[in-house]
Order: sequence, then structure tokens, then C-alpha cells
Amino acid sequence: MDKKSLSERDICSKFISPAIGNAGWDLHKQVREEVSFTKGRIIVRGKMHSRGESRRADYILYHQQNLPIAVIEAKDNKHSLGSGMQQALGYAEALDVPFVFSSNGDGFLFHDRSGTGAQVETELGLDQFPSPDELWQRYCQWKGLDGAARQKIEAPYYDDGSGRMPRYYQMNAINRTVEAVARGQDRVLLVMATGTGKTYTAFQIIWRLWKSKQKKRILFLADRNILVDQTKNNDFKPFGQAMTKIAKRQIEKSYEIYLSLYQAVTGSEEEKNVYKQFSPDFFDLVVIDECHRGSAAEDSAWREILEYFSSATHVGLTATPKETKDVSSITYFGEPVYSYTLKQGIEDGFLAPYKVVRIDFDKDLQGWRPPKGMLDKNGELIEDRIYDLKDMDRHLVIEARTQMVARKVTEFLKATDPFQKTIIFCDDINHAERMRQALVNLNPERIAENRKYVMRITGDDQEGKAELDNFINPEARYPVIATTSKLMTTGVDAQTCKLVVLDQHIKSMTEFKQIIGRGTRINEDYGKFWFTIMDFKKATELFADPAFDGEPVVIYSPEGDDSTVPPDSPLADEEGIVDGGDWLPEGGETDGGDEGKKRIKYVIDNVPIHVIAERVQYYGPDGKLITESLRDYTRSCVKKQFASLDDFLRRWTDAEQKKAIIDELAAQGVMWEALDEEVQAKRGQPLDPFDLICHIAFDQPPLTRRERAEQVKKRNYFAKYSGAARQVLEALLDKYADTGIEHIEDIKILQLDPFSQIGAPVELVRAFGGKPGYQQAIQELESELYAS
Repeated sequence: MDKKSLSERDICSKFISPAIGNAGWDLHKQVREEVSFTKGRIIVRGKMHSRGESRRADYILYHQQNLPIAVIEAKDNKHSLGSGMQQALGYAEALDVPFVFSSNGDGFLFHDRSGTGAQVETELGLDQFPSPDELWQRYCQWKGLDGAARQKIEAPYYDDGSGRMPRYYQMNAINRTVEAVARGQDRVLLVMATGTGKTYTAFQIIWRLWKSKQKKRILFLADRNILVDQTKNNDFKPFGQAMTKIAKRQIEKSYEIYLSLYQAVTGSEEEKNVYKQFSPDFFDLVVIDECHRGSAAEDSAWREILEYFSSATHVGLTATPKETKDVSSITYFGEPVYSYTLKQGIEDGFLAPYKVVRIDFDKDLQGWRPPKGMLDKNGELIEDRIYDLKDMDRHLVIEARTQMVARKVTEFLKATDPFQKTIIFCDDINHAERMRQALVNLNPERIAENRKYVMRITGDDQEGKAELDNFINPEARYPVIATTSKLMTTGVDAQTCKLVVLDQHIKSMTEFKQIIGRGTRINEDYGKFWFTIMDFKKATELFADPAFDGEPVVIYSPEGDDSTVPPDSPLADEEGIVDGGDWLPEGGETDGGDEGKKRIKYVIDNVPIHVIAERVQYYGPDGKLITESLRDYTRSCVKKQFASLDDFLRRWTDAEQKKAIIDELAAQGVMWEALDEEVQAKRGQPLDPFDLICHIAFDQPPLTRRERAEQVKKRNYFAKYSGAARQVLEALLDKYADTGIEHIEDIKILQLDPFSQIGAPVELVRAFGGKPGYQQAIQELESELYAS
């Protein structure tokens, strides 16, 4: 047998799999082949989207289900032993495994990331692959797990029998947390971007610790009622009768899993502190959801609970650890045991990317000064100064501005989809109400169909709050547009929200991330792959802040006699948010003066507003916003792959199947349909991908597919063929003109009309002297089509 002639799959089945099996690995339970562990980044241009390639490991080896310890990258025998190593190391980093192998079927190159061996890389024969026990011992040594801890981390995951597996980053988060607890760590922080399944991750952590009896009684704390109810009814459902929700300040001590709103177990008066009905050692695990929200502030209600149950292990979950020069979640919980950021989620294709539409108004940027002695709509004398963006809707309400925002949102919805779920973030409840009214008046036909097309969903309005469940339910059509201020910033799992409108002053990075998180969930069943952010108050400038998606860090500069210990968490911009509550600055804000006077909010109904700038930006492959057209993007994609026109022509000519190059560029983000549509608008007829590339990337004059087909006919290329073979080639040429190159490369086309009328596929192939002759004829036809 000539090993060099074997495919990569053959190398796997004939050499690599037997070597693993001979080393003692259970090929059915401990080994998974061809594992796609990401979904492929969603690339958006115009109204179209495509997916990039997913990351796929040839082999992942597990100590037990959901506990990976090694990856193997296979190559065919034309490659060297270690040629797959760098690729495999990338997978190993993502999957959090210490042992990495590359193989071409001759043996293995073994890379040890754990530092537990004599050297980092070693060549091994096929009969020298390490046994499961050897790698498990070294894994435990790497993780610092002794005998007792080893047993603890072997606690199984919950399995509902459906075959559902945690995503790779959820597995990393669960395993790292369980390992930290097994080692005796009692304060654990997990940072996971909104929409990545924090609650499911928390459920699996609790399940494994509870089932293995490491933790017998567990308290799960959240700060919104809707979060507690969602958790109880969805991810935590398998706990069944062992679980209860603490409500009406009633305590029943016979349960093992307790879910609670933190406001339900605390209060300003001593008798309201329900949690004190439990003994301090009642719980041995407390899990705090959204732990950036004041949970570790020394004088907060959550901190009281944490201190009361201080002997328990505390696990904090957050998308946005609060880290500024004044406050720090990390000081309380310690460094995160695992972080999975928004940028990683989008790169992996688990979170939706976004387009940003930025709209600037003249009065916001240029400022506005009232004429001397001008009175507002309510007869108030307007203070003489220059009002600009920072004043809008806080100190100065220009009614025409609200109308303009509502008009721009309405125009966008009408041009795209009037029924895409939309959240408009306003500065306060009064602003949210004005925005609701403006939208109602701009959409009379929609309101006539259903008055709930636009709803204000804020903490003070019971009817609006009652519609929150319908807003987040993908199957409920109404409400479509929700105007809000603070209520919907967190805990609103709006999977089908496609438009997030920012008409709110946002300076807190925590709040910004939470708001952006309302749109990042993907729901393929309802066509939600990406979302749009419309920004009217420059909030998206925070994307440029290095803290937007960087690693969380503590920044603290004590002055004078200040304590050297940084404060633990925010007070100012999280204050006043309670279950179902909202920020209600009744009648304005204080001026900050000695008397704490309320600053008047001026309302003006006779000043016009004009748009002075509008631009669209895309989420780029490096996580940064880019402003560019479909053509620019295509040109940059192609030039990354091909240095010059000659380079492209050479690759295209040499390719056995042109479809391979077309698919490769599609994975890089070239959107063939959208591109063809754009060029067709000028040319009138569809172009071949070959011509699209030559025209857009290298400025060559294009030919349509029909023009290329006609040129081949004129050159009388078919003269050397006769009978059925000639009929087939003529029909293939017509098919090319109609549908493109990819279809004529697929031999299955011979089963379709008009080929099936000429003869059966076997007969047609025989007319060319067999399959090699048929394939030769196709390659000659392609050469003729693309002859310069």
C-alpha cells in the first residue's frame, strides 16, 4: 500500500484510530472525531449574511464525557509529522486542553502544554501513544488536583438524553469552576458575555456539585423577578421537587436548591431580613447572577447576605465585571477563573454581529443658544447658555428632535422589516413616553392593526411591564417597538430583537455592554443572525474604548489616607435599580448646588432639527467597526488571498474544481449573491464569480456568463465531439449560462433535464470513454470558458 496516495480520512482510519485504540482509549466513549466546536463567524454586508468556516478538530480525547484532555490534528502522508501542530495548538488553547498531537500516519508529534513532562515536544511511534491513565495523571498534576479533588471533578454533567452538549466555552467555564471548588477555592468569578448561556452554565455547575454531594444546599440569587422565574422554569427545571423559589418572605427549610430575588430576602428593617431565618451555615454554595450589580458593595444588601453566609462558597456570574479606578468586583471574587467575551462569541459565530448606524443632529453637535429672554413651552425662562448633546433630553427637550429620532427609526423599519423587534433606550420615563407618542403618530396604519405595535415598557407602567413577556417571545408578533429607559437593560432575553436604538446618554461601560447584549442573541429559526444599532447620542464611541472587550483589570489609585484596599463595587450608576423598578428622576435632576435644587428641564416646541451626518459601519473581523462598501470589503478579502491578478488567474486555472475557490472566498466573507446583484444593477445580466473578482478586485472589464458561453460556441470547440457527447457539452454550456460554473462541475447534473432526455447518466459518461474522459472534457470546457 502506498501511504502517500491515501487521503487524510484514510490515514485516520487505518493508522491514527488503531494507534489510539491500542493505547487503551475507548473509541466509543473517550474519542470524538471531526468535532466542529464553533459555528463560523456571521459576516454581514448590506441585507445579506454568510457564515465563515467553523473550527473543527480531527480528534478530541476525553477522560470522561465533557472533560476533554487532548486534541489530535491529522494530515495526509504527503505532509510532515508535525505540520498540523500549530493548528492543533490553536484548538487546544480554545478547548483548554494540555496535550496536543499532530500526525501524518507515521507516528505522532506530542506537544505538552502542561509542563509535566521532560520536554515540550517529543516524537512518538504509532505504538507509543500515551494511555488514558497516563494523560489523566498528568492532567491532574497540571491542575493541582490531589486524590480527593480528582474524585470531585469527575462528578458527571446533567444529561437529558437528547444528546445536547454544552458549547466548548461553557464546558471550559463549568470545568474550571468545579476544579476551583474541588481545590478549596471559596470565591469564584466567571465572566461570560450576554447571550452565551450563563444560566445554563450555572445550572451544570450546581448540578455537578449537588449530585456529587460536595454542596448540599444552594442559594441562587438574581436581581430581577423575570430572571428568577426564567431560571426556575427553564434551565433549572431538572432540579424538580428539590427546588423552591423564596417568595412572600416565607422560608421552608426542607428544600435543597433555593432561588431568590435578593430583594425578597433583605430589607431595611431587621424583621424583613428573611435570610436570617436560616442559620449562617445553612447554605454551602451561593451563586450570584449579574454580580456586577452592587453584589459586592460593602453597604449593599447582597453584601450582607454574602457576609452572613460567609462560610459558603460564593460563585459570581457576570457579563461585565465592574472595574474602574473606584470600584472592583475582582477584589471581592478574585481574578475570573474563565472569561468568554463578546468579541470571542461573535468570532465563533455563537453571538450576532452588528451594524451601527450613526446619526448626528445639528443642535447636538453645533450647540444651540436661546435668544435673550426666551420662554419654553411651559412659560419657564430658559437659562442663557449653549446647550449641546450632553443636555438633550436631560436639561433641554427639543420636541422636533424626538420627532426626528422617531422618524429615522420608522424609515429604517419600513425600508427593512416593519415587524422586527426594536428596543429604544431613552434617558428617562418622560423621554420614553414622548418617544412612544411620536412613534404612534408616525405609524397610524400599524397602530390601527394593533394598538400594541408600540409600547412603553418602564418600571412605573403596569400595562407596559405586562407586555415584556410578549416582547421577548419570538412567536408573539406584538409589541414590535418597546420604548424604555433602564428596565430592559439586563435580563431581557430578546432573541429576535434586530434593532437597538440608543437615544440615551451612556457613559458606563457596564451599562453599555448590557444594552448591546440585548441584540447579540442569534435565533436562526426566526431569521435573526445579526442586528443593527442606531445611535443618536454618540454612545457607540464606547466601542473604541480599550475596555469595551478587553480583559477585566482593577485600576485603583488611593490618595492621602485612603484605604489601600479598593472599594468592591459600584454605587452611583447602579443605585436605585430594583425588581421591576426604573430610574425615575421626577421633574429633573439636581444641580449639584448646596441646596440640591431641582434643575428645570426646558421643553421647546418651535426649534427645528436637521440631520448633518449619517453613516453605516460594520463589525469587522478584528472586532473593530469599519466603514466600507460591499465592493471595498470584497476587494480587501480577495487581495488577502491573491497577491495579483496573475496570481488569481494561475490559481483559478490550476484548480480542479472552481467551486473550491468560490467556497474559500465565501468563507472569507465574499457575498456572491449580493455582489452579483449590485453589479447586475448596472450590467443587466448575471456575472460569473470569475468576472466578479476580476472586475471588482482587479478592475478588469467583465463578461456576462452568456457572453462567455457565446464565445466558446463561436470558436467551434465542440467539433471534435459527436453524438451524445456533443449534445451533453452543448447542454452544459447552456446550463453554465443560466446557473453558473458550480453546477456543471457536479456530475449529478446528468440526472436532470435536458441530460436525462439524451440518455441515462451511465450512458452519457460512456460516450466520453468513461469517467476520466468525461472529467477531462469538463476541464477542457472550463479552459475554453476562461480563455483570455
